[in-house]
Amino acid sequence: MHSIVAQQRDFFVHNTFSLIERKRRLFLLKEAILSHENALKKALYMDLKKSEYESYMTEIGFVLRELALTIKHLNKWMKPQKVPTPLLAQPANSYIHPTPLGVCLIISPFNYPVSLTLSPLIAALAAGNCCIVKTSELTPNVSLVLQQLITSIFEPEYVICISGGVEEVNALLIQKFDHIFFTGSTNVGKLVMKKASDNLTPVTLELGGKSPCIVCADANIDIAVKRIVYGKMLNAGQTCVAPDYVLVEESIKAIFLEKLRQRIIELYGENAQLNEDFSRMVNQKHTQRVSELIDKKNVLVGGNVDISDCFIAPTVISDVQLSDQIMKEEIFGPVLPVMSFTSFNEVINIIEQLPAHPLAAYIFSDNKRTHHLLSSKIQAGGIAINHCIQHLVNHNLPFGGVGLSGIGSYHGKYGFDTFSHYKSIYKATTWFDLTLLYPPYKNKLYWLKKILK
Repeated sequence: MHSIVAQQRDFFVHNTFSLIERKRRLFLLKEAILSHENALKKALYMDLKKSEYESYMTEIGFVLRELALTIKHLNKWMKPQKVPTPLLAQPANSYIHPTPLGVCLIISPFNYPVSLTLSPLIAALAAGNCCIVKTSELTPNVSLVLQQLITSIFEPEYVICISGGVEEVNALLIQKFDHIFFTGSTNVGKLVMKKASDNLTPVTLELGGKSPCIVCADANIDIAVKRIVYGKMLNAGQTCVAPDYVLVEESIKAIFLEKLRQRIIELYGENAQLNEDFSRMVNQKHTQRVSELIDKKNVLVGGNVDISDCFIAPTVISDVQLSDQIMKEEIFGPVLPVMSFTSFNEVINIIEQLPAHPLAAYIFSDNKRTHHLLSSKIQAGGIAINHCIQHLVNHNLPFGGVGLSGIGSYHGKYGFDTFSHYKSIYKATTWFDLTLLYPPYKNKLYWLKKILK
């Protein structure tokens, strides 16, 4: 690992990553993704049983969209920005230059192993960095294809893809990087940040948390149900911004639950294990963990588990209490607990009692005052009103957490910013020299105060 980092650092120092060169590399990545599209789809099915449609929508198509936006706007993003220069610093011009950080480490997770690997890589390359990419050992088929894809277009001293588990991650984290970008759990994120602190390496941590979904009495219930089921059951609930639990206003609880039950059966049938559009848990260990959170006596729909097939049916649990185990940890599976509320203060108190600020919060209401009240009171990485997950589709919005749900953000320009250092450049002229700066200072204080007003 030390040798790999040293080679990349030497490559970075001796190469100038111009706009033309960065775009060329991004076009190479686009062509490689297109040529490996079928292999990626097959690997996603083998590792997570993702359907072809879901694989393209949430993985391949998502990345291609990010690439297109980055290539289109990179010229503008890279341009130095001229800023005003105060009178005391005149005559001069001042600029801000976005410059690459150097050698970056990207550690990606298992749940969206293509998009959550390639999306930060696109941002890092657009900003002019060299990268080491560590893919998840839990999705070995996707990791193998990504390794082949990256090796086919990039020299290892520029970009290299490494697979492996804890041992490989630990070996990487003791190296000196210029930036570490980690996507995964909060507990592992803490370890990454602790290791990074040894070298004062800045980090971006894309973590998780319990993302609430608030359904008010004035919401369009049919739309709310459709969009909540979509957001929760996508990728079998293994989405960092999936609705983790629902808070529904007490007056509409009964009808909401019934429509929720009907919608799940309508989409996935009586036996979702036979439905080709429903993914699987990543492995038996994760399946077992989530299955133990299901309180059978309160199951409204679903509840079926097949550990050997990594299958958990789309499940709704009613009459959940804040003290239940399912409310003490991020679920990360297709199990949706439902609680009721009677006031917005109760909603805020429930969210605040949980250990971390959510990565996302969802508000279903047709009242603009409710939108404003809840979105201003809830501390979350991002908020979507009357939909779930779709705020991620807009690459003009920063995506990231707050507090224990993450540090920093990316997507589009925000990803370029994350992997860039904005260097200050001050360029003074020599045709005039401001004598006010130099001793002796007698009789100069009056003029200094005038200038600094």
